[in-house]
Amino acid sequence: MSDRRLLLATAFVRALGVGMIGVLLGLHLAALRLDPATIGAVVAAGLAGGAVASLLVTLGGDRLGRRRTLLLLAFASAVGGVALAFFHDAVTLAGAAFFGMVNGMGRDRGAAMVVEQAILPATTDNAGRTQAFAWYNVLQDAGHALGSLAAGLPAALGTVATLDGTTALRWSVLVYAGLALATAAFYLRLSATVENVAAARVQVSPATRGVLTKLSALFALDALGGGFLTTALLSYFFAAHFGVGAATIGALFFLARVANALSHFAAAWLARRIGLVNTMVFTHIPSSLLLVTVAIAPSFPIAAVLFVLREGLVEMDVPTRQSYLMAVVRPEERTVASGVTSLVRLGAWAVAPAFAGLFMQSGSFAAPLMAGAAMKITYDLLLWSAFRRVQPPEERPV
Repeated sequence: MSDRRLLLATAFVRALGVGMIGVLLGLHLAALRLDPATIGAVVAAGLAGGAVASLLVTLGGDRLGRRRTLLLLAFASAVGGVALAFFHDAVTLAGAAFFGMVNGMGRDRGAAMVVEQAILPATTDNAGRTQAFAWYNVLQDAGHALGSLAAGLPAALGTVATLDGTTALRWSVLVYAGLALATAAFYLRLSATVENVAAARVQVSPATRGVLTKLSALFALDALGGGFLTTALLSYFFAAHFGVGAATIGALFFLARVANALSHFAAAWLARRIGLVNTMVFTHIPSSLLLVTVAIAPSFPIAAVLFVLREGLVEMDVPTRQSYLMAVVRPEERTVASGVTSLVRLGAWAVAPAFAGLFMQSGSFAAPLMAGAAMKITYDLLLWSAFRRVQPPEERPV
């Protein structure tokens, strides 16, 4: 199996586990009789562990070796999952979540993704790079969606194996650990060509530092806007504003994830015709405008249709953004570029939800949607102004 196919398979399996644990983590901790504040602390510890791991990978992943780094991350996730299943006290659970980088958000944005994004461009040529990232993101979204459905495993175990609720949840968490361990089998088969042979002497060039500084600032603004629009807050908006139940909201977000997945292929097709930056900007702005219409929609059915349409556009900038970033830096700088921009986005995501909650409390339920849309449109305009003339290799005149 080629390195690209191994990375795609790994992305799907890992996303399957992340989507599953994103739903089950809170339920498992609640079944252990932890109070809400402690559950929040354990979830935060897992996210903090992911951020620290991303920082370490950015600083030293290439020097340690990309395959070795990915294997260590896979084993750490598996060990953390096992510890999460068998221990009961809050301190140990928080440590397990931190060490295992347990992602309670249900979306794969961890340290392994930093390394995989640095490897992926070398598995294809410039013309096929965006398509490779499109497949990568499609399989991640598919894994997240199916992982969410797999969160029904405890109920199935309770019925088929007649297990009590706590035991069924424990076995389900062990399944998550098994999926994390399974990724190691794929990493073991990666070829030596995935390594960065210049790792020991890499220095980020002044030109790349300038590009990374601008892109990081812009990505922080985009992620800050995205932090106002988390799944949890959007779910709360639909429930509080339109009075719909959890089952209806769950079905809506399943359709949204399907729309996300299909949009990645459309993004790759469009980028070949109008360019990466144009695709990022001219699909993102309409998605933000659609979000504004969701906020002012008169009924839930209309809001739901507008929301799914928005989700069909909002992630078209994801594979194009990843492809563009990897194209405008040198191959040996890709891990650093991927890591720095990922850390910036993680930090902005972590900050925004608290402010969004304050907006909802002191303003209106629609306030975070309006604020998030405004920040994202500002990001799009600034990105187009700064980078419309910085072309990746496949778009430069021959």
